[in-house]
Amino acid sequence: MSRIWKLPIALSDKISATIAKNVITIKGPLWELSFSYADCVQVAQEENNLIVTPVNDTAKALWGTTRSIINNMVFWVSEGYKKSLEIVWVWYKFEVQWNKLVLSIGFSHKVDMVVPAGIKVELDDKVKNTLHISGVDKQLVWEYASKIRSKKKPEPYKGKWIKYVWEHIRRKAWKTGAK
Repeated sequence: MSRIWKLPIALSDKISATIAKNVITIKGPLWELSFSYADCVQVAQEENNLIVTPVNDTAKALWGTTRSIINNMVFWVSEGYKKSLEIVWVWYKFEVQWNKLVLSIGFSHKVDMVVPAGIKVELDDKVKNTLHISGVDKQLVWEYASKIRSKKKPEPYKGKWIKYVWEHIRRKAWKTGAK
């Protein structure tokens, strides 16, 4: 069984945390995030560490969850979160125009997607047809990346798709029919 919930959360010199009545606010060089945690969990700051403890035995389920969320917030405000997408096909392409992303993905029209606040979208200069989505909120970055990917789901026969850079999609053979 994991014992991660017992570990303290280390804060660097660039990150500050304030705790006020079940709300923790973490400020970093990139962003400021706040989280409202349950009454059955206590968060205390000792020097450069945050310590999460349960008030009673029934709070153990929320103990690990609260610690994990706060630890992720510390990571996000200092380094941010990044997701990369790749488009595979000859005529498919990404375009970034101001606060919207334009996809040319084989439809009779171009697909416009508005970039939400708090997310930065940029094309890779070195690798063609690669898009980087970055921000401080992991959920928002993943959600936006999945919306982009859902516009043209992987098609394993011809090999047309929008996929994550790390993702491997197996190609399928065409039906051979009767020989």
